[in-house]
Amino acid sequence: MAAHRISNSTQKFIEIEDIIDDIVILRGGYACLIIEVGAINFALLSAEEQDAKIFAYAALLNSLSFPIQIVIRSKRFNVSSYLKLLEDERLNAKNPTFANQIGLYKDFVTELVQVNTILEKKFYIVIYYSSLEKGMVGVKEQAGVASSQSLFVIGAKSSLHSKAESLRGQTQRLNLRAQTLSKEKIIKLFYEIFNDANIDYQETEDLVKPSSMQEGNT
Repeated sequence: MAAHRISNSTQKFIEIEDIIDDIVILRGGYACLIIEVGAINFALLSAEEQDAKIFAYAALLNSLSFPIQIVIRSKRFNVSSYLKLLEDERLNAKNPTFANQIGLYKDFVTELVQVNTILEKKFYIVIYYSSLEKGMVGVKEQAGVASSQSLFVIGAKSSLHSKAESLRGQTQRLNLRAQTLSKEKIIKLFYEIFNDANIDYQETEDLVKPSSMQEGNT
């Protein structure tokens, strides 16, 4: 019971109420959808290719009829699993020369990450939905009058998926891979952000639940 009380008190400081499918339900009649976008090395492109990317990005911004949030997340790259893989390969290598080469490469990678901070960058576009988009009906929902979570979720899904489809069409012109995060990936992302850790989804699948469900278990 104590653990649940701690969880509930912490949840009061977080805007997330629930995650339904690929939609994050926020407090106050809001919801959002998160798109993970791939990256390119702009510096390696030719001048003509750089200009094309700039023009395509400008076209993306000019095409928007709704606000978006661009999030760039940097985190220290965890190479421990890679080093373990190298060590296993070294131990299982039948050729002593090959095993020695793997060992030297492992030592090089170990020294590299000790001397330099290796960062992994991920890019996200967040699209928001407000119940106010539904006019007076949305105003009543946001004020708590005749509110219905199921109707709100239906409206949020329809609006956000339509916006996301439009945005993905623009990212294709930039030759960037874009995918909407599923519930599992959203849970993993937020858990890593709030805990500053690298984890597996199996450790987090029960962490994001509506407040009412958690309170019912206390």
